[in-house]
Amino acid sequence: MARPSPLSRDEFALFRSLQTRWSDNDIYGHMNNVVHYALFDTAINGWLVEQGFLDPVKSEIVGLVVETGCSYFSEMGFPDRVTAGIRIGHIGSSSVRYEIALFCNDEETAAAQGHFVHVYVVKETRQPSPIPKPMRAALEDFLR
Repeated sequence: MARPSPLSRDEFALFRSLQTRWSDNDIYGHMNNVVHYALFDTAINGWLVEQGFLDPVKSEIVGLVVETGCSYFSEMGFPDRVTAGIRIGHIGSSSVRYEIALFCNDEETAAAQGHFVHVYVVKETRQPSPIPKPMRAALEDFLR
């Protein structure tokens, strides 16, 4: 499988600002690889909460991560500012592939990029559920 090239900011229309933390740095002096996944999750779920599509306590339908991946291109670490670019790679009946790029400070190309696939389920039963129509319409605005 060929290694992807870093994406640029102009390939995204949705952005979320994130801040690194002191505890994000590892013994090697840069942000530990697992933090990238936490930033992906924070960017996506933060947007969903802001849009009114997710209330972690009250929502009857929630997205569960069933697949994820990340490619790393350059180091980040505290106290860098991170901007997450989000776009939608695919929308199924109950699933969404979110594609995320993390941009360090004012850089134009991604320091890391990857994806999350959420399957939307009824929280109580964990059975797949169709994506609600208002959410689907909002996601379609960012479909690439």
